[in-house]
Amino acid sequence: MGHRRKAREIALQGLYMYEVGKADIRDITLFPWVEEAIPEDIKDFAIKLIEGVIENIESLDKTISLYSKNWRTERITIVDKTILRIALFEMLFLEDIPTKVSINEAIELGKIFGGENSGQFINGILDAVNKNELKG
Repeated sequence: MGHRRKAREIALQGLYMYEVGKADIRDITLFPWVEEAIPEDIKDFAIKLIEGVIENIESLDKTISLYSKNWRTERITIVDKTILRIALFEMLFLEDIPTKVSINEAIELGKIFGGENSGQFINGILDAVNKNELKG
């Protein structure tokens, strides 16, 4: 597994705790739930994702709402919404990551952590954002 994939998994877990338990961002970025030592590059990227998503959560959620036709954002599972937030943050704010990579990584996270149709759902929304917002 690549370092950035591992960082995305850690960020997903931290952002899930933020969403469900309203955990403090300072506590989350100490990664108390991770039992093994985290290499610095993984830790740094996970923190960048967590902080970036939280700082931009309103605009990310507006984008999700705009492109999740026939799905109210309240109906989207927390895991799927969190994966979408991470991918959208990467796509919209991190220019060093190719959009295709962000989409593929999000689909894989959806397949691992989400429900039966999460990968397809995530792909549909991110693909629409790519085509309409990023002109990909």
